[in-house]
Amino acid sequence: MNASVAIQTLPEVYDNEEIVRIVDEVIAYIKSTGLKYYVGPFETTIEGDYDKLMDIVKECQHVAIRAGAPGVMAYIKVSFRPDGDLLTIDRKVTKHHTDEK
Repeated sequence: MNASVAIQTLPEVYDNEEIVRIVDEVIAYIKSTGLKYYVGPFETTIEGDYDKLMDIVKECQHVAIRAGAPGVMAYIKVSFRPDGDLLTIDRKVTKHHTDEK
């Protein structure tokens, strides 16, 4: 793993249920890639190879359009370290999510 990407996909629809439905399809696609991912309230973070992640970011837009969005905006953050010495999702957030009630 040499990269981490956070993506927020925003379908250009105005019904909350439709937004959730389309975003759920994007998340299902991300899950289908087999890469480690973490769904947060505003974005989903994915870890893996930089080139593979860039392909996934691109495909997320297509998934949203195929799901019925007339347009989509995406906000993307990328952390890339060619040497692979990257902070992992687990290292960043696990300590904050243990024994939640």
